[in-house]
Parts: sequence; structure tokens; C-alpha cells
Amino acid sequence: MSDAIRQAVELYGGAVSLVPGGIELNDASKLQSEATDEVVWRAVFGTEEERAAARWLLWELGQITGARPASIQGLYEARGRGECGGFTVPAINVRMMAYDTARAVFRAAKAGKAAAILLEIARSEISYTGQRPAEYVAVIQGAALREGYSAPLFIQGDHCQVNLKKYLAGDGDEVGEVKTLVAEEIAAGFYNIDIDTSTLVDLTRDTLEAQQRDNYERCAEITESIRAVEPDGVTVSVGGEIGEVGQKNSTVEELHAFMKGYQAALRQRGSFTGISKISVQTGTSHGGVVLPDGSIAEVNIDIDTLADLARVAREEYGLAGAVQHGASTLPSNAFGNFPRVEVCEIHLATNFQSMVFDHPRFPADLKQRMYAHIDENLAGERKESDSEEQFYYKTRKKTIAPFKQEVWSLPADVRSAIAADLESTFRFLFEQLNVNGTIDLVDRYIRAPVQHRETVQQAVAMAADDPDAGE
Repeated sequence: MSDAIRQAVELYGGAVSLVPGGIELNDASKLQSEATDEVVWRAVFGTEEERAAARWLLWELGQITGARPASIQGLYEARGRGECGGFTVPAINVRMMAYDTARAVFRAAKAGKAAAILLEIARSEISYTGQRPAEYVAVIQGAALREGYSAPLFIQGDHCQVNLKKYLAGDGDEVGEVKTLVAEEIAAGFYNIDIDTSTLVDLTRDTLEAQQRDNYERCAEITESIRAVEPDGVTVSVGGEIGEVGQKNSTVEELHAFMKGYQAALRQRGSFTGISKISVQTGTSHGGVVLPDGSIAEVNIDIDTLADLARVAREEYGLAGAVQHGASTLPSNAFGNFPRVEVCEIHLATNFQSMVFDHPRFPADLKQRMYAHIDENLAGERKESDSEEQFYYKTRKKTIAPFKQEVWSLPADVRSAIAADLESTFRFLFEQLNVNGTIDLVDRYIRAPVQHRETVQQAVAMAADDPDAGE
């Protein structure tokens, strides 16, 4: 047992003990203390040995308390059978000030007894936020322990996306790169994976089946790779996608073309468990459409089409339903529509990032230095038509990784003020999406098997990652 593990355990002052084969929790209340803050800090910013030890400790504590990674598959299968409904699961992309943001999520969840909540990070976000999967899981688990949240943790790999240009150019094995990332995510504790091969849809082809062919064939291929690496006792919840966000709105006919092709492709590969949900496009875009003055344009979501897609997905294919992306920048009065039309999941990201950047307590000098970093390193991404506000809005996410430690190190009162406003927003969303009270459904349908890591070898391997790697 390494000195780093002993030092991490000793932070809890006897509340946690080392025992043969693992740890023993003597006083769970001590997890809700500054000791957990320090363990999480080490898991993110420590030396390689400290990161490995801290991540191992957080994982093991989560196994004991119940705050352990789980698949939402059982709940989504029940929804596909018509046994539950009337709520929309929020999938929250935790990008910036990740530990404080996740703590705010769990405080809001505890207040409303909400448990049908996904915390996710996309392939692109891994790079520009500087969060590899093992670090992300450790931060989420640490936040849950700090807030006394003991429900299963639904952690998701969002937009495991195939890059169209690389795919067409044959520049290496682009699908293989996605498989490699997915395997890393599952090993870390991501038991929910959104496959995004919608980039491969070719609308120039003559038939809907032909337009969706590359999409459903590669989605089936990646699904097969997921089933090959998922842990014993876990059926990873997998999502597919028929319409690229920000592009043409999806139709029921496209849904049929994708699903029929996908199911046939699964049979050819051995007929294993397929997707549990389907992402569609109904008028939104990632981050919203920013206007020249920096404000966000209003979005007109096609609710009727979304309702039809959700119904067909459930009734004809047994899926939990349709998934709406790019929703965080919608007006507040829009969120109640999603549970009303039985949308199973919506993805929420950019607005939480904006709430941090634009918070009145966020230091002006730090923001100026972040924008100066954009001017120095990202000037080539500015379009001629971009106003200054548009340019900074679209690129400031790429300052999250280089300034991560500085943002995490903001004074406690500043971080608390920002987190309080985030918590208020999460509480509002959970109420609007009708996920308050879903702890009972999660208890009924979800089984999160205990998975001890008997040694720190897995943690060491995952802690040795390059935070700037990925795409």
C-alpha cells in the first residue's frame, strides 16, 4: 500500500481506516468535510501517485456509501415498456468549476429527492476542459460524498462522435478512435454512452435508408465494442442519434430508416442488446445561436414533431424515447414541455458555463486574462462576420483547461456565490422536468453492483493520462 494512500486516508482523521483488501468507513458524516475537498484536489492536481491514490480512495468510498457509477438502462427499459413516464432526465455537462458545479447538482437533487440525473462530458469537452474520464468520475464521486448523496451515479460519455472529415479522408481509424475512447470511459465508470455517428448521415443519397446507412452501421459496430468491454453485471445504456444537432430537423420516417437498419445490423453482428434511446434534432444548436450583441437568439422547437418521435421510439421500438440536445439556452418557460410530450432526456451544457463566466463575482481580471489567451491563441477561429461578443462567446470554452487550476482556486466565498446560483438553476430545472421524487423509481429499477478495485493498479494506469490528450 503506497504512502500516498495512507496520507489520503489519514485526512479523514480516523473516520476511514485501511483494512486488508481495502478500506473501512467508521464515520460517514466525516465525508462531508474539507477532507473530501483535499482528496478531490489531489485526484485532479496531485502528483501521479497522489492522483492514483485519491481516485482509488474516492472510488472505494463510493462503493461503500452507494454513490457509485451505474447504468440507467433498467429505468429506460421500464419506460420503454410503459411502466413509468412523465419526467425528462436532465443530462448535465459539467465543464467548468467541476467540483463546485457537481456539488450544486447533488444539493439540488437531495432537496427534491431526484435521482434520475445524468452527469456527462462529450468527446470534444474532454480536451478543452482538461478532464479525462478517470478524473471526471473521481470529481463526480467526490462531490456526491461531500454532499452526502448516496444514490447511483449515472455518468455519461456524451457525443462519442465520429468526425466526418477524418472518416471520409481515411485519416487513421476514426471509428477505432471512438471505440478506444469509449473503452477508456467504461473502464473509468461511464456506464452510459451516447454514440454519435449522425455526422455520417448523407442527405444527398436518394433514399432515407441510404442516407442513414453509414450512421446505423457504424452505430451498431460501436455498440458491439461496448458490449465487449462492459463490466460483469452492468448493461451500459447506449444512445444513438439520427440528426446532427444544429442541422436539418429529424422526421419519423428517418427514425424508422435508422432503427430498421440498426436492428438488422445488430442481428448480423450477433443480436446483442441495442440502444435504449435515440437523439433527434428539432431546432436547437449547441450553445445556442449568439447574436452580434452577445445575446442568444430565440429558438423555435418543433414540439409536435418531438412528441411524435418520442412516441414512435417508445411504442414501436421499445426505447425510452427521444433525446433533445442543445437545450440549456432555451427560455425558462420551455422546459415544462419536455415531460409533457414524454421526451426521455435533454442535454444541458453551455448555460452553466456561461453562468460561471458571466457571474458578477467572477473576477474581472481573470476573465480579461482568459480573453487575452483567446486573442493570442485562437484568433484564427474568428470569422469575418463575428462581432467581438460572438467570437469570445464561441471560443471561451477553450480557456477552461489552461485556467482550470486557477478557477478551482478562486476564494471560497466567490465559488460559493457562483455555486449557489447554479444550485438555484438546477432546482428550477429538476422541478420543470419533473424529476423530483424519482429516487423511488431509481430504487425500483436500478441495480448498481459493487465493484471494488482491490489494488490501485487500475487507478495508477488511469491517473497517468495526459490531460491535454483527446479531441
